[in-house]
Amino acid sequence: MVKFSELNLSETTLKSVRRMGFEEATPIQEGTIRLGMEGKDIIGQAQTGTGKTTAFGIPLIEKIDTKDGNVQGLIIAPTRELAIQVSEELYRLGQDKNVRILSVYGGQEISRQIRALKNRPQIIVGTPGRLLDHINRRTLKLDNVNTLILDEADEMLNMGFIEDIQTIMSSVPDTRQTLLFSATMPDAIRRIAEKFMKTPEIVKIKSKEMTVENIEQFFVKSVEREKFDILSRLLNVQQPELAIVFGRTKRRVDELSHALNIRGYVAEGIHGDLSQAKRMSVLKQFKAGKVDILVATDVAARGLDISGVSHVYNFDIPQDPESYVHRIGRTGRAGKKGVAVTFVTPREMGYLGIVERTTKKKMEALIPPTADEAVLGQKRVAMEQLQEMTEKNNLGDYRELAAEMLEKFDAVDLIAAALKTMTKEPEDTPVSISEERPLPSRGGGGYKGKGGRSSGGGGYKGSRSTGSGRPSSSRSGTGAGGSGATRRREGSTSGGGRPGRTRRHES
Repeated sequence: MVKFSELNLSETTLKSVRRMGFEEATPIQEGTIRLGMEGKDIIGQAQTGTGKTTAFGIPLIEKIDTKDGNVQGLIIAPTRELAIQVSEELYRLGQDKNVRILSVYGGQEISRQIRALKNRPQIIVGTPGRLLDHINRRTLKLDNVNTLILDEADEMLNMGFIEDIQTIMSSVPDTRQTLLFSATMPDAIRRIAEKFMKTPEIVKIKSKEMTVENIEQFFVKSVEREKFDILSRLLNVQQPELAIVFGRTKRRVDELSHALNIRGYVAEGIHGDLSQAKRMSVLKQFKAGKVDILVATDVAARGLDISGVSHVYNFDIPQDPESYVHRIGRTGRAGKKGVAVTFVTPREMGYLGIVERTTKKKMEALIPPTADEAVLGQKRVAMEQLQEMTEKNNLGDYRELAAEMLEKFDAVDLIAAALKTMTKEPEDTPVSISEERPLPSRGGGGYKGKGGRSSGGGGYKGSRSTGSGRPSSSRSGTGAGGSGATRRREGSTSGGGRPGRTRRHES
């Protein structure tokens, strides 16, 4: 692995990268950053979750002239949620350089975007339809664009955006640098590369078969509003030694850690907005066992060296299989068994199928424990504690007191009273967890297995952008032993540039 400090980046970009917690570049990042900073056109073939936003984001940010108020970089993304996600990562990468970024997409008032465009953003991230709308209205001027990026080109092809993309690409100067990223390379995408790119270099990341050994994997199908109560009951029944709960957004992490503390657990959250010092403090407490539950976003959890985690709870299913494998890999280490439980809303069942096909392992459906089973879990903990104290046999003067009490009361009644005193009754204090919209529906990604699992439908409406450079939404990336009393069941126009020779780089 190559460190970012070895990639000849400016101090401002390097500072931003370190703040994000990145030290080593992934294969797609290493190849793309080196070639991108040389000004080469690039075809990047890699799956989601390999770090491609940072791969194309760093050379783009490095190239921006902050004294020039014109649009210099244009990124085309297939969906509003990806446009928001990309713009947020670019904001973090360009934070120390003060690069102005704006995302534009359908579903948001165009008048608001027109006002935001007057603030002279230097990078625009947008969906094809809305970008064309602004081009036709002459509210978006692309005469000074020197870098054009197509993200998830095959998705845009599947969604019928190919003609829109060609029109947009024809509106950008021929002298630009073009970077195209796609998980697959169908003929229509190859034709775009031949028509609009100049001697592109290919950076191809071979897909690794991702397996997760030594980890029991379960899924819980649940509507959004019931997730937290189910999580609480699972914690009471499974009694994890150390647990990590993954949430999709920073807001989610803050709300979950607060709610878990209200319910009597010792929990702390980490996400990209926390200072490095605060993150290190939380991790130190977690490793020392002073914090039982760590709540984290994918971005915050990258590169963390944590051992002894018995359970991982995916409170929100991740958007790509790579993130899933990365998350649950925090448990089941050093020969120990681990448990991973993933919450899936009915509309997100398609993602479950994608994860299962990638990991080559079917998850087992987990029927959530009832409130009575959660209480039983706490009673068992009290019993184990009492037994452990008895076996240690360092009771001293307490023996005399016990003898006195035995003269007045039945031994069984006394032990029952001790257990009742030690049992932590599950909390049912009301908590406030904002509902997250489901992930966007995956076309063709449905899955139907035992128990009638199916992909479900459902769209996704993304958050809005402030128009001031920083996106307003906060998306990061953005859950051992046996299952105790938990019940299980089997789950179930004219283009610029010239075509030229293509050089291939494989990682």
